[in-house]
Amino acid sequence: MIGFLRGVLLQKQPPHIVLDVHGVGYELEAPMATFYDLPEEQSETSLYTHLVVREDAQLLFGFSDRSQRELFRSLLKVNGVGPRVGLAILSTLSASQFVQCVKQQDAMTLTSVPGIGKKTAERMLIDMRDRIEGIDVEDIRSSDSSGKPLESYQDPVGDAIGALVALGYRQADANRAVKAVEEQSAERDDLIRNALQMLSKR
Repeated sequence: MIGFLRGVLLQKQPPHIVLDVHGVGYELEAPMATFYDLPEEQSETSLYTHLVVREDAQLLFGFSDRSQRELFRSLLKVNGVGPRVGLAILSTLSASQFVQCVKQQDAMTLTSVPGIGKKTAERMLIDMRDRIEGIDVEDIRSSDSSGKPLESYQDPVGDAIGALVALGYRQADANRAVKAVEEQSAERDDLIRNALQMLSKR
């Protein structure tokens, strides 16, 4: 099991990260909360990781802090919730929002996350009710926090739409959300953050 990596950040294109650890390039996937904490490319960074081994692939997921990873691991224990859905949850809802959903048994908010239907949301609320007690959610950086910004790209709108699609949103919904918040900011990280907030309220 690979639990932690420290190296040079070669690439960050949500939800993918490439980290150079002593000449070996590790490709990871991460939620948006982690991306907001990443430094500029070619800088050194550290990530807590979780490895998922399947018959057809080995998938490595990265997180900016240990508590965030623990929440991800708890989500994976819920029947019907896989790594993609876990990433989408941590990218669409902040930790505090997710905890409130569980405490208030708010299935409607959870169904705003791509890949989660009503039955999955209801099952998750029941399964996570006891599990969140063992997680220090106050230490989890939320996806709407003001972390270190991602650098600007030549096509921030296209990159933002691509990031939302990679997280599981439909192309049409991603296009609509990014276009709706485009006037608020032209920076890619702001576009993604604002679009996610808009989609989570639907």
